[in-house]
Amino acid sequence: MSLQSRLTLLFSALIGAVLLIFGILVYGLVNVILLDQIDQRLTGTSDRIISSLSVAPNNTLVARSLAEINIGDNQYFQVWQNANHLLFTRPLGNTRPLDSFGLQQGSSLYRISDLDGIRIRVLSIPLETTRGPLGVLQVGFDLSLIDITLSTLSGVLIILLFIGIVLAAFTTWFLTRQALYPLASMTEFARQITDTNNFSRRIPLPDKNEKDEVFQLIKSFNNTLERLDQILSSQKRLMADVSHELRTPLTVIKGEIGLMRKYKQMDDDAITSIESEVDRLTRLVGNLLLITQADTGDLPMDFQYFQIDDLVCEVYQHMQTLAGEHIKVCIESVEPLEVYADRDRLKQVLLNLVGNAIQYTPPDGEVCISLQKAEETVEITIKDNGPGISKEDVLHIFDRFYRGERSRSRTRNSGFGLGLSISQFIIQQHHGVITVESSPGEGTTFHVELPKRQNHLLMMEKDLD
Repeated sequence: MSLQSRLTLLFSALIGAVLLIFGILVYGLVNVILLDQIDQRLTGTSDRIISSLSVAPNNTLVARSLAEINIGDNQYFQVWQNANHLLFTRPLGNTRPLDSFGLQQGSSLYRISDLDGIRIRVLSIPLETTRGPLGVLQVGFDLSLIDITLSTLSGVLIILLFIGIVLAAFTTWFLTRQALYPLASMTEFARQITDTNNFSRRIPLPDKNEKDEVFQLIKSFNNTLERLDQILSSQKRLMADVSHELRTPLTVIKGEIGLMRKYKQMDDDAITSIESEVDRLTRLVGNLLLITQADTGDLPMDFQYFQIDDLVCEVYQHMQTLAGEHIKVCIESVEPLEVYADRDRLKQVLLNLVGNAIQYTPPDGEVCISLQKAEETVEITIKDNGPGISKEDVLHIFDRFYRGERSRSRTRNSGFGLGLSISQFIIQQHHGVITVESSPGEGTTFHVELPKRQNHLLMMEKDLD
């Protein structure tokens, strides 16, 4: 059953229940009012009869006085000397008690009784004087007209109940159709997207208030589609890039093995080449694993307090050895600063940035590292005087597998274009920012900004909340 059908059934049942309760209350109220009016009429008639009665000296009723009493239409009355002796009845010829139960109670009583198939309302009143009981007076009223009235009222209420349920069903069906139309459109769009695998399509937003629940649902669904489209595009691009990066080392390995098999002898240069390509493949697999962990949010982070100036000095010593005698690595300024971060991950970022600077800096070039405390952040700068990066390449430098071929030469020892992407993710996990400034022929400068200790702790507390 569709949502529209369930809502229509629910609201129709609810409205039907309300109308049913209302009809029962109306029917009961009318019934009570009519019986009350009849009881008042019976009371008036009985008072008039009692006032017309005559009592003999022997404390008995005089039957002649009863014959002169007139009552209205649809009314009955009987005077009983006891339960078995009927003194007078009106209409004449009715010898059965109007209410046998009330005749024996000894107190005034209103009851509905049956007299030859006719429902009547009977008031039974004991008659007595100071000298003792005289008998029982029973006054009745024919309820046939009341029954017809109540029967007609119940029929009208049932018809109104049926009409109300039908109108409620049609109204609810129409209103829910209008309200759920955006959801139906959303479902159709989602089905088309699934059938065509075109995740670039977006569901049109309805012309409604932004606080409308349907508007928010469609907006959230569009955001999900956009995120899914980005993930799928990233996966396609990743697979294409990985295939491209794997092709070269595998081709080299296959070629070297083919040569050794052809000449049936070991070649140290071939073995060295194979080892180099295997190392490249190992680095590629490690970087891909790191990227996968980053995308899924499973990249472990070990935050702790440490002196970042010691880390900078440690990176400087490592990179000085890597640079050798042809490139100068220097420290411009270092301030003693404590940060709350993952030491190993930050070291990975610095090694990657300084390593890239050394790799692309020509002989006799210079790479400088500095650590300074800004107003709200801790800033690390890595600057080189290499060939620089074009503006077009700067826009994509943090993209995965991107390398600016025109500004930087591609060699066997070059990377895969993943280091900067990984570095950017690590810095973002520290609530920091990594930027680059470069122009062709003027060198390149990378800026890494990390929040100060107090601000970063505040950010961590917000993330935990």
